[in-house]
Amino acid sequence: MSTQKTISIIGAGGMATAIAGRSIKAGHRVEVIGRDPAKAQALADKLGAGATAGVYGAAPEGEIVILAVPYSGAAEAVADFGNALDGKVIVDITNPVAPDLSGLVTPSGSSGAQETAKGVPAGAHVVKAFNTLFGHVLARGGRLDAFLAADDAEAKVRVSAFLDSLGLRPLDVGPLQMAKTLESLGLLMIGLAKNGAGSFDIAMHVDTA
Repeated sequence: MSTQKTISIIGAGGMATAIAGRSIKAGHRVEVIGRDPAKAQALADKLGAGATAGVYGAAPEGEIVILAVPYSGAAEAVADFGNALDGKVIVDITNPVAPDLSGLVTPSGSSGAQETAKGVPAGAHVVKAFNTLFGHVLARGGRLDAFLAADDAEAKVRVSAFLDSLGLRPLDVGPLQMAKTLESLGLLMIGLAKNGAGSFDIAMHVDTA
């Protein structure tokens, strides 16, 4: 089975750039999709061979679609694509943190990923991943731990294989409801970077005995 995939990335910011860069290095094709076509094209040009710019709102080429937009724009982006996302595995990388970092802005008992999942077509599956990794650390390389949560077993297998292909260590934390815990971990990472660690050049690593 060929390990090369087309990965579609909605967004052209720091995390989109980091994930796209590692994807190109791993031999995947990358489709960059943005609300601003010029920005999407600029990132595709920067990535070079293997990268193209897609059309915002049209059906993404990749079976895996990375939702690399701020949480505040995630629901709108999903709505803009609508049924074009049917059958896709959608990777939610958002951290729904309050601007003052006082907590999460999601409804009580829910997560950003679960809220996003409410808006996707029935045939699409949402996987939470990448939200505990800082973009510049991800871009630098190295085998980092990448946590993921999802309800669909096949979607988990696909995303785990993708993470592994990027040189990351996929670690399954359970069903999509665990995305709430991963988003809290994302907030913890920011707090740790700003306080105890004193640097954003950090990553969470799990040691096994």
